[in-house]
Amino acid sequence: MSTVVRRPVALVAALVLFVEAVGVVLVNGVLATVVKNQDMSLAGTDPEVVSGGTWVMGGVFGLYLVLCGLLLLLAGVRDRAPGRLARIVLIVCAVAHGVLGALTVGLVGWAAFAVLMVVLGLIVLTLVAYGTPSGGPADGAGTDAPAPA
Repeated sequence: MSTVVRRPVALVAALVLFVEAVGVVLVNGVLATVVKNQDMSLAGTDPEVVSGGTWVMGGVFGLYLVLCGLLLLLAGVRDRAPGRLARIVLIVCAVAHGVLGALTVGLVGWAAFAVLMVVLGLIVLTLVAYGTPSGGPADGAGTDAPAPA
C-alpha cells in the first residue's frame, strides 16, 4: 500500500481512538455517578467501591486507548511501521474491539457494532499497510535459509 494511503489511515485511526478514549471515560463516569446516586450494590458490595472501580476502569481503558492512538499517530507521522511491542499493543486493541463489537450487537445494537467494526478496520488496515517493523526482513527475504533440494 502506498504512502499516500497509509499515512492518512494511521492518522484517522489515531484521531478516532482519541475520541473513543474520551467517550469511554465519559460513559464510565456516567455509570459511576448513577451507581453512586442510586445507592446500588452488587450482592452487598459498597456502592462507593463499585463507583470507584467504575471510574478506575474507565480511566485505565481510556489511557490504553490514548496509548494506542499515540502509537498510530507516531506511525503516521514518521511513516514507519510500529515496532514489535507497539504492534502487539495494537493487535490487542484490535482484538478487544472485535470482542466488544460481538457483545455490542445484542446489548446496544447494530449502530454501535458498526462503529466498533470501523475502528477495528482502521487499526487492522494500518497494521497491514505498514507490514513488518522497519529493519526486519519481509516475507523471509534476506534470510540465509538453504535452497530446497
